[in-house]
Amino acid sequence: MKKQLLTLLLTLIVTPLAIAETRIGVSIAQVDDVFLAQMRDYMAAHARDLTDVTLQFEDAQGDVVRQLNQVQSFSAQGMDAIIVNAVDTAATQKMTVNAQQAGIPLVYVNRRPDIPGLPAGVGYVGSDEIKAGEIQMRYLAEKMNGKGNLAIMLGLLSNNATQNRTQGVKNVLKDYPNIHIVEEQSADWQRSKAMDLMNNWIVSGKKIDAVAANADEMAIGAAMAITQAGMHPGKDILVGGSDGGPAGLDAIKKDLLVVTAYQDNKGQAVGSIDLALKMIRKQPYTAELTIPYQQITKDNYQAFLTP
Repeated sequence: MKKQLLTLLLTLIVTPLAIAETRIGVSIAQVDDVFLAQMRDYMAAHARDLTDVTLQFEDAQGDVVRQLNQVQSFSAQGMDAIIVNAVDTAATQKMTVNAQQAGIPLVYVNRRPDIPGLPAGVGYVGSDEIKAGEIQMRYLAEKMNGKGNLAIMLGLLSNNATQNRTQGVKNVLKDYPNIHIVEEQSADWQRSKAMDLMNNWIVSGKKIDAVAANADEMAIGAAMAITQAGMHPGKDILVGGSDGGPAGLDAIKKDLLVVTAYQDNKGQAVGSIDLALKMIRKQPYTAELTIPYQQITKDNYQAFLTP
């Protein structure tokens, strides 16, 4: 009888611990963005592997107010942690304060808040966007033989990745005084808008020797417009991208792009969840994790293909 009672007591004590799940709310800036959709999928796959972690995804649809409401809702639901891919990196203060007041760990992923340092209880996992621009432009400049006209295709102006990748491009141009910026406009990270923008540049008659796009989707759109105009990407106009996802790798393979900078999407996704778990469990952690970019060209793209 005593043995049965002991077994019952142990069952009552152990069972709640065994079935307890860690709940993490995740707000993605815009799920119709190809890169961000892939990041969400990597997060979901990692959570499945962990078995005791449940993710609640929300799509902010590019709306700052909607994203703030999602973070506030996560706090009200008592989530164990919150992960945010910010719509506007300059508009994160209210989300940060909300999570801090609720005592909930907050991890920003892919897009770093525009603040000099991270406050207590806040982490960041991403990559140095300036390096992406430098990698991209250094290769383009060499292919241009150090001279010619450059067009820069910008991402969303509200995103610090846009400013930083563009700054990286301009950092390299300081070493190449004979390369001149003749166009610099936004296509909002979107392939279709990039096609329209590139077409407008071509129709204007202004000579362009290379396009440095802040992301592969825009670079691909630019290359498609170049092709439709009867020219050859990589020959008539060089096109460089950034991200190095499946679409970008395929574009490199097909000679639509000559270079891209690989951003470790999976590493950011997995890293953000792992950092959130360390913060929840009060384990030692580094608040800011930077994952290096890598150059991809036709010579090495196969090494980045998913098996």
